[in-house]
Amino acid sequence: MIEPGRGPVVAIIGGGFSGAATAFHLARLLPAGAADIVVVEPREGLGYGLAYSTPDPSHRINVPASRMTLVSSQDGHFADWLEQTGAIADDAQAIAANGALYPQRRVFGRYVESHLQPFLFGKTIRHFRSAVASAELSGEGYHLILADGGILAADALVIATTHPPPALPLPLQSVAGAAGLVANPYDSERLEAMGRDGDVLVVGTGLTSADVIATLDRNGHRGRIIALSRHGYRSRGHAATHADPIGDFSSLPSRSATALLRRVRSATEAAASQGEGWHPVLDAVRRQGQVIWQALPLAEQRRVVRHLRALWDVHRFRIAPQVAAVLDRRVAEGTLAYRAASIASAEQVDGRIRVALRPRRQYTQTIETFDRVIVTTGPAHADILRTNTAIAALGQMGLVRLDPIGLGLETDAHGRAVSTSGRMTDSIFVSGPLARGSIGELMGIPEVTAHAERIAAEIHQWLGCQTALRRKAS
Repeated sequence: MIEPGRGPVVAIIGGGFSGAATAFHLARLLPAGAADIVVVEPREGLGYGLAYSTPDPSHRINVPASRMTLVSSQDGHFADWLEQTGAIADDAQAIAANGALYPQRRVFGRYVESHLQPFLFGKTIRHFRSAVASAELSGEGYHLILADGGILAADALVIATTHPPPALPLPLQSVAGAAGLVANPYDSERLEAMGRDGDVLVVGTGLTSADVIATLDRNGHRGRIIALSRHGYRSRGHAATHADPIGDFSSLPSRSATALLRRVRSATEAAASQGEGWHPVLDAVRRQGQVIWQALPLAEQRRVVRHLRALWDVHRFRIAPQVAAVLDRRVAEGTLAYRAASIASAEQVDGRIRVALRPRRQYTQTIETFDRVIVTTGPAHADILRTNTAIAALGQMGLVRLDPIGLGLETDAHGRAVSTSGRMTDSIFVSGPLARGSIGELMGIPEVTAHAERIAAEIHQWLGCQTALRRKAS
């Protein structure tokens, strides 16, 4: 049994940005010795997670450094750190044509880790380098069974794990064991092992697809790449110049997906008449996203996800100019093409993968053969209770459940997990994107930072209530 200290134990499952930010802000709020903050994360450092641990220099943050921060009240927190530390002094490519900074993604992880270091040295935050394999109830608290065999006793839990991995599309399950199928787009070794001239099918056209294509290009691949998705949308880039957000969507927020779409289109047209593009309008929608989302009835939320999510994602999740330049060049060279199509079937033929493709709104199929098929379809959010054994154990005990949209775990307005009975689980909190089905826009760093701050404040209040109850009982 691992006993980290004498105070109440707050165990944070996952030490990527969400978990690290929650630990950081809770440590800032609590007086010394008020609680033990334990982050269970198998990676060597905290704050990196899947997104910011990538060693690939072609993977850059997707928004300017001036909009990335660990402290929501300080917009330039990361940019100031870059200047103070000289972290990108040897990376001339980090500076875009308009002067905005887009460092390599791992640099942002280093920034987060550096701000946790004082709390780690002072043992206010403790990092258990392991993974949570399962969980059990223990009195009014929990026992976390760790992958290394240890058991951690905790009074409260914060679920801050990464997204579930992409699910293998059903038509590709017939070639699940094929050497040419790369089901994990983060498998850098397999991406680096690809030949220079092979034909590649990238399934998905979002941010992960862009990362994969940038990696292939950096590794010297010059063969044909086809990137496909149901709509064929490609992630957009950033505006050449910054403009303040345009549009008010939170005052008398729309109650239907159709009305919301009309308002966004109307605001975009009005912005165009003033010489502005769509970027500041979508920025306003993002900033007001949580109010917009929570005003929509459940049926309309489902309509947004079903009909508008793909369009929203390519405008909301923009790619760094450096990555956009790679994609533009490949398209111009004729070695990259985007298609609106779906996969009807697949089979192995002579060491390659033959795929039947059905173009959008057509009944005919085309047959093409590829040396590699790479799946970049995005996280399988609804699989979290199946793919994460710790969360699965909490689900089996009835302590957590999926949100009704299927985007993650359901929470109440205070960030507490909702049980299978529909009641909140008082001592389990959800921090980060897994809560977005209940909260709304919760994928970008500004939103995740603000959410982590709110969760830390809720835990602080919960600890105060627990202390008062213990005093009353004694």
